[in-house]
Amino acid sequence: MDRSTMLDSVLQQAHVVQVSSVSGVGAVGGIRVDLSNPAESVQFRTAMAVELLPGFRCMCLGDVRFEVFDHEGGLLAVVVLHHGATLRWGQWESDAVLADGRLLLAWLVGHGMPDPLQQFEADRQRAEEGAEEERSWVAAMPAGLEGTVDRILDLSRTGSSPSPELLAELADRLHLTFPDSVERVLALLDWHGSGSGRCSGYPVHERVPGELLGRVPIADLLAALADLRAEERHDAGAVRHLVGWKTRPRQKRDLAGLPEPLRARLLAHARRSGDSDKQGRAERWLAPLRA
Repeated sequence: MDRSTMLDSVLQQAHVVQVSSVSGVGAVGGIRVDLSNPAESVQFRTAMAVELLPGFRCMCLGDVRFEVFDHEGGLLAVVVLHHGATLRWGQWESDAVLADGRLLLAWLVGHGMPDPLQQFEADRQRAEEGAEEERSWVAAMPAGLEGTVDRILDLSRTGSSPSPELLAELADRLHLTFPDSVERVLALLDWHGSGSGRCSGYPVHERVPGELLGRVPIADLLAALADLRAEERHDAGAVRHLVGWKTRPRQKRDLAGLPEPLRARLLAHARRSGDSDKQGRAERWLAPLRA
């Protein structure tokens, strides 16, 4: 029998399905659906149809648990929905991709369980925003770093920190492309101010320009920010770098030495950003020094 049709052959015998949300403590709450009506049974089986078993398994516990019983109350199968897209069943060696995940989510909504669809939509929105942030971050990469994009983005996909070798290579490339230190720092600030722009909870690859800025002498950083070419986007990178968590070897001393006009300028930028975390950090680090 085709493995993708194995579940459907079991569901044809189903009389009742108990549906519940999955949490860290097991299945919670739930609904009970009578499948004795042929139309209801067909609708459920259609929503649960899978198209392939690609060989991967999601690392999480899943979102929705389906316990399927026959007309005598015997348990036929336990199937778990993951992220509105795949099903896990003990008879499969891997998770199976749904033929139409939205169809199953709509079935859940129609039976009084709207949360999985809402979560799916929220996850999709976050994924789209993340993809747009990644595109803007890549577009802001300084010249001279061509050919390193995939290696840098892979840091987020693997959860790895940028290696000393990668950072050294990037620094060497930037020195060759921007012999002038002010131009080099401005390019890094522009890059660091792009993407998510967050000071915490950002993708790992966005650490790279911050790590490179951490190697820049504070005098060179100040010279770049004082340059007539410095714009709002450079201030964005400077704020993110200076008020982030342990972004410079001598961060406290470096910030204490910021000129008051620059301190006020960067604080004003943080306040305009709409990022409460960044603003809170900036208020602590960039507030006017007491006499």
